[in-house]
Amino acid sequence: MTIDLSPQNNNVWGDYARTIIIENGIVVDCVENIENEEWKKGLQMEDRLHQELLKYVTVETTFEDLYFHMNHLIKEYGFINLDFLGNLGHSIVNRSEDRIYIEKENKTKLIDVNYFTFEPHISVLNSKYGYKKENIYYFVEGKLVEL
Repeated sequence: MTIDLSPQNNNVWGDYARTIIIENGIVVDCVENIENEEWKKGLQMEDRLHQELLKYVTVETTFEDLYFHMNHLIKEYGFINLDFLGNLGHSIVNRSEDRIYIEKENKTKLIDVNYFTFEPHISVLNSKYGYKKENIYYFVEGKLVEL
């Protein structure tokens, strides 16, 4: 099951999405304990992409750079991007219409926004299952960190 929430506190937006695995009527908290190999590989790939984000991004990285790098990795590992526009996340702003996206032709540097989400929505080609993990990131003294 995948949930995608946009909680607000005093008109400040947050963002949270997760694929939650339920096997035999029980939520599986640890990815390594998932019995279904396809589901396990999907969530392992989500973790791999988020780890890569922390290694790859610098103060010079643009939204477009991240778009191409991560979509290349998604394809290289045998997955597809399920987002109909191919984007992978967006800036966190007060008004949703002011968001900018991790997409091609967006030359804005990631450091130029206060916060941004990374939320790849992926699947294996021809599978009926999709996976999503969304975290919010920001820079501290030039280093990317997870909120």
